[in-house]
Amino acid sequence: MAKSTVSVIKADVGSIAGHTVVHPALEQAAIKVMDEAKEKGTLVDFWVTHCGDDLELIMSHTKGVDNSDVHAAAWKAFEKATETAKDLKLYGAGQDMLKDAFSGNVRGMGPGIAELEFTERGSEPLGVFMMDKTEPGAFNLPVFKIFADPFCTAGLVVDPKIHDGFVFEVWDIQDHKKVRLSCPEEMYDLLAMIGAKSRYVIKRVFPKKGVLPEDEAVAAVSTEKLALIAGEYVGKDDPVAIIRAQSGLPAMGEVLEGFSFPHLVSGWMRGSHNGPLMPVGIDDAICTRFDGPPRVAGLGFNIRNAELVGPIDFFDDKAFDHARQKALEIADYMRRHGPFEPHRLPLADMEYTTLPKVLKKLEPRFEEIK
Repeated sequence: MAKSTVSVIKADVGSIAGHTVVHPALEQAAIKVMDEAKEKGTLVDFWVTHCGDDLELIMSHTKGVDNSDVHAAAWKAFEKATETAKDLKLYGAGQDMLKDAFSGNVRGMGPGIAELEFTERGSEPLGVFMMDKTEPGAFNLPVFKIFADPFCTAGLVVDPKIHDGFVFEVWDIQDHKKVRLSCPEEMYDLLAMIGAKSRYVIKRVFPKKGVLPEDEAVAAVSTEKLALIAGEYVGKDDPVAIIRAQSGLPAMGEVLEGFSFPHLVSGWMRGSHNGPLMPVGIDDAICTRFDGPPRVAGLGFNIRNAELVGPIDFFDDKAFDHARQKALEIADYMRRHGPFEPHRLPLADMEYTTLPKVLKKLEPRFEEIK
């Protein structure tokens, strides 16, 4: 039996009244393209949704990662949605479409991509997590907690199937290098890197010897940095992730526990501020206050012969009310700093924003200090 693949590809191609939420007409335009791809046999199944101003395409198939037909379908969906956005005169129409023509793969063209290819188990639960107003490194803390922190994932202590831990693949997105670290034995080395979330990003997580194939990732995160592609600020990266669960992996409840703390992430207004990551249901994934606060939404599926069974809206649950309340309190606290750090990002992280253009006009007025 062929392996199943889940591909999540997202892009900001326009939203209503600023950077708030995707217009339903854009989702309908994408659904039409996805239907065509399913009829052609490119896809087995799909789900179209949004998180804030990002159009999210969740696609299942048997063609493996980086498949040109699957990526072409996603690109066409974004093109059609962009046409609709322009017709409606929505804000930021085609914002993440940084290249003019599709060249076989959407990587490096603007959209964010997370993909997993795997051998289906007897039951194959997975979660698709989507963030808005933040960067790929925003997934570092929750993914670490899910796969390496026994205070989050009890199975690391009590379940012999995952007691030996997991292997993390970390990307240095500045120097374009990657390394794999095994936990728990290399946990401190891992934390030394991923705490610097603007540079070191968890890309994939792999199992160790035992229940699951070692060469099949069990979690994947999009790592595309729009500023590094475009050379300037064109919008925040708004990453996505796919995380498999149960039967030799953390339970889905342990996965969701990783998102119960609204930790500070970079992004928010103009991609220039730190703020709390608030877990919300899809209906509440609408970024308003100061273009935020940053959001994470999650949908749960079971995969059956590469079909998507579901979804369930994970964070549309009162159990996350306290996390949301805490996020709002943190948002109030951070906003009181106004343009001061640590609410505004440090200068090194402002390099690709519009701030350098503001400061440049002052350069002739500086004098030597004697």
